[in-house]
Parts: sequence; C-alpha cells; structure tokens
Amino acid sequence: MVEPQPSKLVTGVRFPSPAPPATGPASGRVAFDPFLLAPVVFLVLWSSGFICIKIGLAYADPLTFLALRYALVLAFLAPALAFWRPRLPRGREWRDLVVVGLLIQFGYFAGCYLSEEFGLSAGGLALITSLQPILVALLAPRFAGGTIGARHWLGLGLGLVGTVVVIVSRAGVAQVTAAGLLWAGLALAGMTAGTLYEKRTGPAHHPLSAITVQYVVGFVVTLAFAAALEPMRVRWTAPLLGALSYLVLANSLVAVSLLLAMIRRGAVARVSALFFLVPPAAAVIAWLLTGEAIPPFAWLGMGLAAGGVALVARPPARANTGKTGASS
Repeated sequence: MVEPQPSKLVTGVRFPSPAPPATGPASGRVAFDPFLLAPVVFLVLWSSGFICIKIGLAYADPLTFLALRYALVLAFLAPALAFWRPRLPRGREWRDLVVVGLLIQFGYFAGCYLSEEFGLSAGGLALITSLQPILVALLAPRFAGGTIGARHWLGLGLGLVGTVVVIVSRAGVAQVTAAGLLWAGLALAGMTAGTLYEKRTGPAHHPLSAITVQYVVGFVVTLAFAAALEPMRVRWTAPLLGALSYLVLANSLVAVSLLLAMIRRGAVARVSALFFLVPPAAAVIAWLLTGEAIPPFAWLGMGLAAGGVALVARPPARANTGKTGASS
C-alpha cells in the first residue's frame, strides 16, 4: 500500500508539464521517459502493503503500528530537512497540507489498519479501496475539473467487474464484519477526498517541507488516537520489523509519492484506475511469496481489470486538422 521526477515525488508540488522528448531524424533516437514505469512500480509497492499490514497487526495494535510507521518515516526525513533547509509553507499552504495529511495519512491509512484489525481480509480491503476510481469519476468533473467520457466509464466498469471476479473467486476471502466494512469505507472516502483535494489545490512549495508536514500531521493525530483508545501493545519480532521496514521505505517514502506525482501528470480518473489492479496484483504477490493458489476464474478477472485500466489510461485520439479536414 496505503505513502513521484525522482527527487520531487511528493504532495504539495505543482510540476510543469515535461517537455516532449527529442525524436525523429534530427535527434537520431527516441528518448525514454523513466516515469512511464511509475504505474508498475506503484502497483507492486501498494499491493504488497496489504500483506505487510496483516503481518504487522499480529504483533502490534493497529494505530500504534501506524504511529510507529510514521515515526520512522520522520526519522528518515529529519536529516534531509537539516541538510537542505527547505522553505516552509506559507499562508494557506499550511491549511492545504494539513487537510491532505488528515485525509490520506490518517483517514486512509488508519481506516485500512483498523478494517483488517476488525476482521476484514486483505483481499476484501483491497477490493473496497479499489472502488476509488468510481467515486473519483463521479466527483472529478465537479471538484477537479476532469471529464469522463463513455470510454472511461466502460474501462471503469470492466475494472470493477474484473476486481470483483478476482476477489470472489479466492477461497480465502470469507470473513466480513460490519466494523471492518465501516473502516474500509472510511479509508475509501479518505483517499478519494485527498486525491480530489490534492489535484485541485496542489500549491507550489518545496517538496521536502510538504511531505514532512503531512507526515507530522499523520503521526500526531494517529499517536493521539492510539494513546486514547489502545493499550499500545507491541511485540518486537522479526516479522514485525520486516513488515514495518517495508511499509516505511516502500510505501510511505515511495508509493504515496508516486501516486501524488501521477495525479499531477495525468487525469485524475486515469490515475485512480490503477486501483482496480491492486486486488489482482495482491493475489499474484501472495501466490509468488506464499504459494497461495489463484483459481482459474481469477485469471479471467485479472484480464478484465487490466483491460479496463488500458481503456481508461489510453490517451484520447487527436483530431487531424490538416488540409483534408478534421477526422476522428
């Protein structure tokens, strides 16, 4: 799961559109944009996080575990802050960063941790949070200026059907509780609102200070709730340390930054459609790491989900305005 130009892949930074690569006879080559790999990297890191959360919750209370994660993230960011001394946010930038931090770093991640703690399977959680593109597609035209055409709706529909097929066909998805569903729904709402707010506001300030403010917000709020509601139980074991390390480095410092940068580089609905591939990807990762079998019907679902994402991600055809007239 769950926290992208490589040094500026964080929230709160408005990136200019990249210059088109040099191609054709004059350049003699076609430039490769490394950012094209960002969706694949994000998908693998985000999907693996659901498994790591389940591992960590066996040894720590959910909010305590999340607070530990944020504390370690801030420990990694502190030396960078001391060295670069970035400009601090100003005026309404503070408000925007705090809002995004509350929605994503607390609302989404706390909801995910608590939903698994209250019995929802990792696959069930992945399925519910993968519904984010539907909400974004419905709300983006109003809040973020996006547009959704028939092709996008078809792609989103295929992705949803494929995701449902994958999760339902897995024998391990059986336990569902009201509390688990409630927290998963709150996580879905937090990520959707954070995505739309970030796309709409995204002030131009230093990336390092932006991401630090957001993680400070997540840490303070999560720690406060953990202290008030939990015994803050932690059993320091090798599996806990492994899961915590992965969530800190792969998710909090890479995956979330990739997500927020992709939001800026493309349409909101297209970026959010990646979430349709999270449940199938999580199933494949579990199969590779633990040998958990994937039913044949699940492969069909993964194919549908991939096709839906391809439809949503495909750029619209440009009209030809040459002498022969426009064509579609």
